[in-house]
Order: sequence, then C-alpha cells, then structure tokens
Amino acid sequence: MPDLPYPGDGGMVHGHLAVPGGAGSVPPPERWPGVVVIHEAFGLTEGIRQQADRLASEGYLAFAPDLYGGKNWVRCVRGATQQLRAKTGPAFTAIEAARAWLASRPDCSGTTGVIGFCMGGGFALLCAPRDGFAAVSVNYGEVPADAEAFLEGACPVVGSFGARDPMGAQPPSRLEQALTSLGVPHDIKVYPEAGHRFMHKGSAALAPLAGAAHMGYHESAAEDSWRRIFAFFDEHLRR
Repeated sequence: MPDLPYPGDGGMVHGHLAVPGGAGSVPPPERWPGVVVIHEAFGLTEGIRQQADRLASEGYLAFAPDLYGGKNWVRCVRGATQQLRAKTGPAFTAIEAARAWLASRPDCSGTTGVIGFCMGGGFALLCAPRDGFAAVSVNYGEVPADAEAFLEGACPVVGSFGARDPMGAQPPSRLEQALTSLGVPHDIKVYPEAGHRFMHKGSAALAPLAGAAHMGYHESAAEDSWRRIFAFFDEHLRR
C-alpha cells in the first residue's frame, strides 16, 4: 500500500499503513490491534515499511509515520536526537497523532502498541509511560540514564539488543534493572553475536562495511527477536 496522509498537529503527516490480509477500504471482517512503527535515524525507508508489513502479516494493523515530514534524514536527524534526549518535541506529537488515528480506524480494535528501531527504539521506550499504549517493543534503542524515574507507570516492554553494539552493554542492563525495580512486565534479551541494526537487512553492497562496524543483519538474532515480540504483543495487545 502506498504512503498515505493522516491528521497531525498543524497539518497532514504521511506514513505507511500495512493492513492484515491486504484489506482495503471496505468494512473489515474483524478488527486488529494497532501498532505504531517508529523509524530509525535514516527515516521512513523501505526497510521500515517491510517491518510494518511483517507486523501486518501476523495480524496487526501497523502504521509507520514519517517523523521527518518527507525531508532528507541528514537535515532532520540532529533535531530528532535532541527531542529524544529532551523527551519532548514535535516527534512525540506526531507519534501520538499516529496512535490516535490508528486506534480510531474501524478496522482497529482500539488497543495499540508501539515498536521502534535504533533511534525509533529510544522514542518507543519513552512512549511506555504515556497514555494510550498497551505494550512497547524497543530494538537496540537508547535508554535514558534516569530510566527508573522516567518509566514509573510504564506499560509492558519487550527489548532486544546486541552484545556487539557500539552503544555498549549499559542500555539493556539499565533497562532490565529499571523495569525489574518498578515491577513492569518485561522481556529483555541481549544477543551475544549481534551488533547494532541486527534486525535490518539493508543493502547487500554495504554488508561488509556494516559487519565491520558491528551494524549488520544477524538472521538468528532477528528471527528470535520477532518471535519474542509477537509472543509479547499477542499477550498484551490481543487479550
């Protein structure tokens, strides 16, 4: 399905909608849980659209908003990173607008989750204590230093990280400790042989460079992560 606009703060925002079974505008035979898919620093790429499509193949109404508004990622990534560190800004407004729009669709059950990759994983985690989301999936995303204080009242969280990620071992460890201390249901796993972006296949031509930088696709870690994500979402979004 081509990208489509949805109402955001101050105007229309575009994003990629993936519908289970390829359903169109006719009344659906059932309603599905919704999942907002938050892209990485490179923006709403074909790879992120494919991640949304994979969620749809498992029975989730998935929507990936373009947080850059169609602009080149080089022009936008610095501002998005600043918002991530500040925990506020237009990106969060766009994410909430996407969630509300998705939940209001007649083919959505009204229950929504959020999944993010890399930079998007950081945004997804910061959505956990906000109203509206019933589950969060964080994939090699940034974890704030004040995680325990910030995640008070968070919804359930499933997180996947690579031990060879240049970001280091502190993010998943800090997240595990915070969620355990707060009593938030969670599933955090670190894959020993995986690095950063291990769930993104990327370009075959860039594979050697990505591998050298510990940023390449790792099939077994990626597939196990998806298995855990779907089990977690099935428990918290379908019940």
